[in-house]
Amino acid sequence: MDTENSPSAVWPLPVRGEPFQRADADHIRRMDAISAATACAKLHSMGVTRTAVQGPTPLETGSRVVGSALTLQFMPQREDVASGLGQEYVERDTALWAVLETVQPGDVLVVQAWGSAFTGCFGDMLVRYFKRRGGAGIVVDGRIRDAARVRQLGVPIWCTGTTPHYASQTDLFPWAYDVPVAAGGVLCLPGDVVVADDDGAVIVPSGKAVELIQDAEDHEDWESFSRMRLEQGARLSDYYPLSPNSRAEYELWRDDPSKAPSP
Repeated sequence: MDTENSPSAVWPLPVRGEPFQRADADHIRRMDAISAATACAKLHSMGVTRTAVQGPTPLETGSRVVGSALTLQFMPQREDVASGLGQEYVERDTALWAVLETVQPGDVLVVQAWGSAFTGCFGDMLVRYFKRRGGAGIVVDGRIRDAARVRQLGVPIWCTGTTPHYASQTDLFPWAYDVPVAAGGVLCLPGDVVVADDDGAVIVPSGKAVELIQDAEDHEDWESFSRMRLEQGARLSDYYPLSPNSRAEYELWRDDPSKAPSP
């Protein structure tokens, strides 16, 4: 351990939160068919209005992930407590290295990095290790580095861009893990569900998962029906959203697609 540049005893680091329960595997499986847009809209109707992580976009178009949230928190550097002056070597004793040792298959790592344009929270080696441990994806309210190599790894990543900096090179320091984080203005608790695609990342509170699944499965089904009817020449106002008449037609189609009349 590099004692000269390691975090100070002023505040013992890294901080680790309380043990938590990962999201139910069946819930994850059933949410795999739910888009981020549908999840966001349905949660809004359920009274949870701040779920869309603002800022991060897919590193690669066409990316998608659904998984249980693992959390990592960066905090501003303060030289008497912790800084990156020891270069990358000091990071081995931080929450950044520690959280990677806890990754389980299917986890989505959600990172609070304050939208920093100067902090490369992950690079080739860390993403490579994350993938090796079975991590499903990363949502970081900040930047990554080694972009070309990271893209080759195929790990779905949502971030605000790229930078040549390593994680603690400038203004932030890996502080805590398994704690609540604020990512893009959204609260994420360990064990919440992350749904992310080309529209962005959405945080689904674990306690709302069952209600969301039930509502969203119906929504996705009737949207498929409405999409089909619009392609057949039906009027938008009759089929999006469904009217009472078209709802009855949808339910008939849902039970037996061969019975639905033509427009």
